[in-house]
Amino acid sequence: MTMDRRQAVLAVTVLPLLPAAPARATPEAMAAAMQAFSGGAPVRDGRITIEVAELVENGNTVPVALRVDSPMTATDHVQRLALFTERNPQPEVAVFHLSPAAGRAQVATRMRLATSQRVVALARMNDGSVWRRQVDVIVTLAACVES
Repeated sequence: MTMDRRQAVLAVTVLPLLPAAPARATPEAMAAAMQAFSGGAPVRDGRITIEVAELVENGNTVPVALRVDSPMTATDHVQRLALFTERNPQPEVAVFHLSPAAGRAQVATRMRLATSQRVVALARMNDGSVWRRQVDVIVTLAACVES
């Protein structure tokens, strides 16, 4: 297909005016990312604590802390800890790699939330087991929205 000068000028002036759809992951994309993290291992509920406000006024910076009930010894420790969201542009927010030398299975960070959604943490232990905790967070002023 060839474009003449008139079509090119029209495209350059009209395309920026069209509304862009917000980039959002889907619950299905989050499930696929969580499946990739777990490596197909069964996921069990428990052992993880998520500290995040259930009602967030501004989704631009949301403090979150994750803690796993683990002695962090050579025989029982967290190898990886991940945070997922279902409606952000990318479902995998962060992955933390830990070892027994960490002493505690605890991390804290800030994330952006595009809208109200489910936040899920997964912990992969050295024995191959995977643990999960999830919370629903309500966001009154969204972030991650591209316009």
